[in-house]
Amino acid sequence: MHQYKKNQHGFTLMEILIVVVILSILAITVVPQFLDEPDKARVVRAQQDIQSLNTALSMYKLDNFNYPSTSQGLQALVLKPGGQPDARNWKPGGYVQKLPDDPWGNPYQYLNPGNRAAVDIYSFGADGQPGGEGLDSDIGNW
Repeated sequence: MHQYKKNQHGFTLMEILIVVVILSILAITVVPQFLDEPDKARVVRAQQDIQSLNTALSMYKLDNFNYPSTSQGLQALVLKPGGQPDARNWKPGGYVQKLPDDPWGNPYQYLNPGNRAAVDIYSFGADGQPGGEGLDSDIGNW
């Protein structure tokens, strides 16, 4: 036969309620911090992709003396472009294997304003539209 100790106690309803309240307060303060992390990670990934594309474009320019035109676009990093400026020293195999999409599934944008100094590579952000604020703001190499 089992004998139970008379000094054995369980938790009271009040103790359980206090623990539940404490856990709720912790959840309210800690959980929102973790919910923002995936969004921040997407922004960081977009910045890294843009930097990688910028590096590939610099290599393209070293070989061909010009950046691709806006109409030739980022695709010139994968396939030899036609048109002007001529890519006469285009590297066989390209400068990247595949063009990445931004973390929201949209293609990166490219603009060559015509000066030899710089080009723009950017993502429209979470909303996929120009402009915006917060996560919807554009992310670029500027």
